[in-house]
Formats: sequence, C-alpha cells, structure tokens
Amino acid sequence: MKSKKDNPGIHIPPPLFYITLFFISIVLQRYFPISKSFFEHSWIGIIATIVIVFGALFILPAFLKFLKSKNTIITVKPANSLQTSGIYTISRNPMYIGLLSFYIGIAFLKGNWWTFILIPIVIYIINRFVIIKEEKYLERAFGQEYLNYKAKVRRWL
Repeated sequence: MKSKKDNPGIHIPPPLFYITLFFISIVLQRYFPISKSFFEHSWIGIIATIVIVFGALFILPAFLKFLKSKNTIITVKPANSLQTSGIYTISRNPMYIGLLSFYIGIAFLKGNWWTFILIPIVIYIINRFVIIKEEKYLERAFGQEYLNYKAKVRRWL
C-alpha cells in the first residue's frame, strides 16, 4: 500500500503560500491604501502577541512530534508514520493553523487591512492545493487507519 516514491506531490512549501499572500497584501496597501488608524491602539500589540502565541502552541508541538517520530515535513517526501496523537487530536493540520495564526498576528502588527482581506484566499489555497493533496496521499499511504483518524478529528479546528 505505502510506496517509498509516493508523496503528497506538493512542490511549493506551504509556508510560501502564506508569505506570498502577505507580501501581496503589502503591495495592495501601497497602491490601494486603507487607513491604519484602527491598528494604532495600544491593545493591538497585545492581540497580536496572543494570536502569535496561539499559533506557536500549534506549530511547536506538531513540529516536535514530527521530529520525535522521524517523520518529514517536506511535502515532496513520503511520510514515515501517521500523526494522530497529541496536538493532532485537536486538528489534522496544526501546522497550518499555526501559520495562519502567525499570518493574522503579523497582520495586526503591520496594521494592514489587506492582509485580513486576503485570509479567505489563504485558507482556500491551503485547502485546495495543500491539504486536499495531503489527505489523498495519506489515504493511499495509510488506508483505513487514516480514514478512521479523519472521521474523528477535524481538518482545521
């Protein structure tokens, strides 16, 4: 069932999608500015920090789980094992939740409404071009074990 050559087939590292859309939001702000006055409040930094820490609470345990299991986060390599415990009991994609939280936290820090406006596009791209491909691969690689896990744990939260 599991082939050493089979992999999710995602050739662009998922963090690059978040980074690219973030830079697009900066360009949009430059050419089509939206007032930043909302972001000038002192509590914005606190919100940004909370959102970034929330993201770290998803990324760090997920990444450590991959290291501990000697699995790969490189999306053109086959998985060694299926992650189903720890943070993976809360979400099937904690790293993408963490990256989205970082994206949102940095949006607060930069004070850019365009970054927020692009959030649905970020989520669409990650779902369509990353997660769906990973799910198809994991079903091929781990069969019923993955289907059972998928039935119990949500894609995002």
